[in-house]
Amino acid sequence: MTDYYADAPRGPLFPPISLPDIEKAEHRIGRRLPELLRRLYTEVANGGFGPDGGLASLNDGNRAPGHVRRDWPCAASVHERNLSEGMPPSWLFLAYGGCTMEWHVSLSAVDNPVLLYDADGHTFGEGPHDGPRHATASLRKWLWTWADGGDVWGEVL
Repeated sequence: MTDYYADAPRGPLFPPISLPDIEKAEHRIGRRLPELLRRLYTEVANGGFGPDGGLASLNDGNRAPGHVRRDWPCAASVHERNLSEGMPPSWLFLAYGGCTMEWHVSLSAVDNPVLLYDADGHTFGEGPHDGPRHATASLRKWLWTWADGGDVWGEVL
């Protein structure tokens, strides 16, 4: 699969975010980010890369090339929206997974497992708590799977 996408066009990454901006985002979220995420956002880029559509930014206002009508998703803003809809505060939005699916990282569990949430999971005969799907035992493994050209969907239940 990696060879198939090797020539796919890629836009420039958003510039890395500063440590004070990370702390502002953490204040909005109400929890400290895992060290791995802090390093990615401060040393690599403020979102726009990673599995599926790419990691959300930590602040509002980033706009990817060609996205003239809307900003790149902001993890803190999505987190605030999700809290108002009943999502547990320990889940932080990472990236969209398509349609009504969102990837989240646990900010409270050991190794920060990554979860896939399908907002429509309960509309097909399931209960309202059947939307969450465990994806990967750790954030590190989820990101490594993606970086190694693997299938981040492979462990979804």
